[in-house]
Amino acid sequence: MTLGRIAFLGSGETSLAGGRIFENLARLLPSPLRIAILETPAGFELNASLVAGRVAEFLQTRLQNYKPTVDLIPARKQGTEFSPDNPEIIKPLLQANMIFMGPGSPSYLARQLRGTLAWDVIRARHRLGATLVFVSAAAISVGEWVLPVYEIYKVGEDVHVKEGLRLFSDFGMHVSFIPHWNNAEGGLDLDTSRCFMGMERFEQWRKLTPAQNIIVGLDEHSGVIMDCEKGSCAVHGLGSVSILKSDSLEIHPAGASFSFSELGNYSPPEPIEKGIDPKTWEMALNSINSEPEAETPSDEVLSLLEQREQARVNKNFTESDRLRDMITALGWRVKDTKEGQQLVKS
Repeated sequence: MTLGRIAFLGSGETSLAGGRIFENLARLLPSPLRIAILETPAGFELNASLVAGRVAEFLQTRLQNYKPTVDLIPARKQGTEFSPDNPEIIKPLLQANMIFMGPGSPSYLARQLRGTLAWDVIRARHRLGATLVFVSAAAISVGEWVLPVYEIYKVGEDVHVKEGLRLFSDFGMHVSFIPHWNNAEGGLDLDTSRCFMGMERFEQWRKLTPAQNIIVGLDEHSGVIMDCEKGSCAVHGLGSVSILKSDSLEIHPAGASFSFSELGNYSPPEPIEKGIDPKTWEMALNSINSEPEAETPSDEVLSLLEQREQARVNKNFTESDRLRDMITALGWRVKDTKEGQQLVKS
């Protein structure tokens, strides 16, 4: 069993930069590509399905070469027919190999998913290889501590902290995420950085969290892809990713990589199903075992593909053709598209 990747974006899930991140993730997943988009983050809004639907339409178009199946999961509110505990509603999560959550209210999302069947299934699918993608509000919610943006910025409540979904506590880590890190919508008159809080209020919030809390700041139209198997993180997009600790700040620009160790003592759970309801884990396993396993490219093929991409950047087309032939000999065909290289099983 292989842990899936986790991607965090500061904003721009339907932008050019966001599309490239989705493309990078889709290229590494086995076919068929099955995407599940949860409506939960904006479940309190009357148009929650439209918010999620716009992302679905974007991914259908952007990833059309992968022929994705995209399902909207209307798990909007506990205690209703659209509950995250409704097995029928969350059923597509069991087959998805990419799971997305995006804009909305961070505190609402954390409150509605905590302890639910949907959240257990999401974590189980990740431990069975599915890729998780969190943007904006969802990025805040799955961390250790929630910055309640709506309550402070919109309603005017005092700065305070709420408990997050603590995805990384499964790995022994204390990490919180702040999207819109470099937001500048306020211009010269109003500091809207740090997810619209501004530096002063953000510092107030940070001091309310424990000293061991590590904060990951995500610039807009930027993100980080975490490889949970290799313990490495790669920065993508137009800006940077900032790692803020109690006594230090490290900034990693687009194109850079850094180790999981910068985010704490990473340790995958043993056994892998630890912390997940046994019935949910069995449900996830049965769902995987009911399908024929799709063949995925080997590390050797992926390494050759990366070398070929660099050869093409360097305009060394002789080397590029040689690497393509080596990939073909290993049973995979390379397609060159305007979005980049794609692997197709021969």
